[in-house]
Amino acid sequence: MPESNFIDYVKILCRSGKGGAGSRHYHRAKYVPKGGPDGGDGGRGGHILLRGNSHMWTLLPLRYRRHIFAGNGQSGSEGRSSGKDGEDITIDVPCGTVVFDAETGQYLCEVTHDQQIVPLLKGGRGGLGNWHFKSPTNRTPRYAQPGEPATERTVILELKLLADVGLVGFPNAGKSTLLSAISAARPKIADYPFTTMEPQLGIVSYRDNRSFVMADIPGIIEGASEGKGLGLRFLRHIERNAVLLFMVPADADDITAQYHILLEELRRFNPQLIDKQRILAISKSDMLDDDLPHVFISAVTGQGIDTLKDLLWASITDERNQIATPAITHRPLDAHHRVTDEDQFIIQPDPQATDTDDDTEEYIDEDYGDQGQWDTHWDYDDAAARLDDDGYPTTPQQ
Repeated sequence: MPESNFIDYVKILCRSGKGGAGSRHYHRAKYVPKGGPDGGDGGRGGHILLRGNSHMWTLLPLRYRRHIFAGNGQSGSEGRSSGKDGEDITIDVPCGTVVFDAETGQYLCEVTHDQQIVPLLKGGRGGLGNWHFKSPTNRTPRYAQPGEPATERTVILELKLLADVGLVGFPNAGKSTLLSAISAARPKIADYPFTTMEPQLGIVSYRDNRSFVMADIPGIIEGASEGKGLGLRFLRHIERNAVLLFMVPADADDITAQYHILLEELRRFNPQLIDKQRILAISKSDMLDDDLPHVFISAVTGQGIDTLKDLLWASITDERNQIATPAITHRPLDAHHRVTDEDQFIIQPDPQATDTDDDTEEYIDEDYGDQGQWDTHWDYDDAAARLDDDGYPTTPQQ
């Protein structure tokens, strides 16, 4: 069976560009003795940026683009001429993409809106030319700043579908049938377990030309947190949902027991999922907890579908059930949230990306200090940071 094109977890290596070195040039011209220093500044290195793209639904393009390197800044030259800035690299990703550090699992940033620009790695600043350091007591400075080094980081991009309602249930619980009955989605439906192998989205029409989005994920079973069945990897797609719709078949031996098994698997994956609004859809309720909203449905005959839509819409629009808080999305990666195949993927060095630029020969005088004194802070938490013409954030750093 061919591999699915739906890729929601990928590991890549990113490197920003290094800054160009400042020049130590001195003005030389006929009839201009002792022209003085005129070395220009080095250009800044390229940034690595993420851009939301509403027309993308998978991270598949990055599966075949493991190395992403921005351009280096050029060195300064004579006549106070600044070097050219390195080329920025913009990575298009689906809306709902979250980025983590591959080594530590630390949350870095996320992209949630179309055309939203989020900085991932900052390019190194260019060094200052020697004309910046001239003074009445030092008319011929023989030093200039080197450019800041590049920043290299291996990151994991994790896609989380954006939906209002998330379907949760065992295999063959009727989730795909319900989605096909109330939306235009056409997921695979069959009478054997695990027919749904990847998440599906459907837009559900409601009264007065309103609508909401429903997400169907592959079925989970008892022990999924230990890797049984398809495991828990697809549960990430319901972390942002406002409402969780549990589906338990009417012929289950114990409806209440199945419901609590599903609830426990969600708790093991992310305890904050338990705090979301939950609705149970079944065909009988003699063993249900009266405190849990429920409805009788039949996706085949249409019984209870309108009532279910009413119940879902009321829960979605309830102010207490808004989309998940940032804390739910920003949890670090651990054993429950990682994909082993991607984590063990070894990214080989790119021989064409070997840094052969010799502009690092420029040096800085001991009286001035070294580049370690520069502020290299980059605020990853400020996803709305904007870049000015020089490539630095316009928002103040903390």
